[in-house]
Amino acid sequence: MAKNEADNSALKIIPLGGLHEIGKNTCLFEYDDEIILLDAGLAFPTEAMHGVNIVLPDTTYLRENRHKIKGMIVTHGHEDHIGGIAFHLKQFDIPVIYGPRLAMAMLEGKLEEAGVRDRTEIRTVLPRDVVRIGKNFLVEYIRNTHSIADSFTVAIHTPLGVVIHTGDFKIDHTPVDGEKFDLQRLAEHGEKGVLCLLSDSTNAEIPGFTPSERSVYPNLERVFSQATGRLFVTTFASSVHRINMILDIAKKQNRVVTIVGRSMLNLIAHARNLGYIKCEDNLLQPLHAVRNLPDERVLILTTGSQGETMAAMTRIANKEHPHIKIREGDTVVFSANPIPGNTIAVVNTIDKLMIQGAKVVYGRDKGIHVSGHGCQEEQKLMIALTRPKFFVPFHGEHRMLVKHAETAQSMGIPAENMIIIQNGDIVELTEDAIRVAGKVPSGIELVDTTSSGMVSAKVLQERQRMASEGIITIAAAIDWNGKLLAKPEVHLRGVVTSVERSLLQTWVKQRIEEILTVRWTEFAPGEGQAADIDWGGLQGTLERELQRSIRRELQCQPSVTLLMQIPDEPPVKVADGRRRRTRTAAQVAS
Repeated sequence: MAKNEADNSALKIIPLGGLHEIGKNTCLFEYDDEIILLDAGLAFPTEAMHGVNIVLPDTTYLRENRHKIKGMIVTHGHEDHIGGIAFHLKQFDIPVIYGPRLAMAMLEGKLEEAGVRDRTEIRTVLPRDVVRIGKNFLVEYIRNTHSIADSFTVAIHTPLGVVIHTGDFKIDHTPVDGEKFDLQRLAEHGEKGVLCLLSDSTNAEIPGFTPSERSVYPNLERVFSQATGRLFVTTFASSVHRINMILDIAKKQNRVVTIVGRSMLNLIAHARNLGYIKCEDNLLQPLHAVRNLPDERVLILTTGSQGETMAAMTRIANKEHPHIKIREGDTVVFSANPIPGNTIAVVNTIDKLMIQGAKVVYGRDKGIHVSGHGCQEEQKLMIALTRPKFFVPFHGEHRMLVKHAETAQSMGIPAENMIIIQNGDIVELTEDAIRVAGKVPSGIELVDTTSSGMVSAKVLQERQRMASEGIITIAAAIDWNGKLLAKPEVHLRGVVTSVERSLLQTWVKQRIEEILTVRWTEFAPGEGQAADIDWGGLQGTLERELQRSIRRELQCQPSVTLLMQIPDEPPVKVADGRRRRTRTAAQVAS
């Protein structure tokens, strides 16, 4: 811990992700020697994170304190709240995970796929269920409304009082599934006394109320009815309510639905099994079964509303999908708004679809998407019902947190009773005070799922350098006396320079010879002891020195890789002065 003045008798709230950003929501609560986690999400990489598929919060503190972890509570099934759990279970055990039925069904599949299902116990909860985790935490699940079915706010009972974490929420009085926000239970907690409220800040800058999910229905119905050919619809795979409405409209308009995209298929399968999506079996048909239907009877529901590289809609737009091609007369509906950071990817996808002849329906003015997060009036209502003594804005970028704090102050919460925090801050909460009492590691961990490995900062920097400045590869053969056996081969990839390759090759040869002349004895200290030469150290030194020199000469920053070759068998002197051969280079290297 970089800095820690925390009091062990206080309740500690430590966010590892989700603050000053959108995504990787992860928070832990610590009292005495017990820790519980609330959610463990992921974020998606930026364009500069080459080869990275998933971004996770730094879990150093959890790894160091794994013996304190008593369990986890999950609020809902979005990837930015459950997507990191399988990766964390590879590093530390979580004895038990409690969460809603839909989220737990999705999580179980993820854990099975990752091979960590045996590292935890999964237990499902229903509205108003109360679960005990350890000896210090009693957690109550309170139904809320959000853009995914089966979403909850939680009231965490601690020895110091009740802390309410809203989870992601809006207050939808006419939810599609009829499951209303349990405002009564929030009010009851407010009557009894809430020590602290941690509240979703995503739409803190937007006045008024977020429209009901149901308000999207007539607009989607109108847009669908105007489509004369094939109809493509893309939305968040987790938007169970939206998918329910799409399926219902398709049935009314005599269309057959085919689903494209793995995440969409998985979620709909789980949601149907649990009863969150209701439709007749014959409404859903595989892609091959709709090929012979008239275009006006086909609705293709796909992933890719955010322009994700490997998602179905993006691949269709890029003409990379093996089975689906856009043609004149198709209508594509984007029933989602770009989340921060995805706008360019989304508009590029839209452009490509239009160029191929599709009519694309998108944009906030069409009324075909509403947010799953509450605006200022809903945030005020949350504060009014819970009447917290202390307040911490959660889940949002910095300006959102600041605005939410201003809203809380307008509701009568004193400025000294609220704090704006960052990932890694240790919020120390007592019955009488709230403060930041230290900090834990709070960076990011990058995952390359193609290699099942973590991408270090050094590797990422190398990838960024190769992408921006290119790479120079040098192959050099060196004998057992520290002499070049031949002129080095130099290959440039993606490097912009006016220097001729032959000239660069000559210069590299001279530079290697200079380094070998001056520093060979550092790596071959014993006379006649070829087997003791530090070839690894020599290669590292040559590579570093060449990199410095090349960057200085070329006035650019390419990556430099040295491939060093040595003879297979070193000569070794014997007592009579004759030479015989001994171990191979591979044996020397080992």
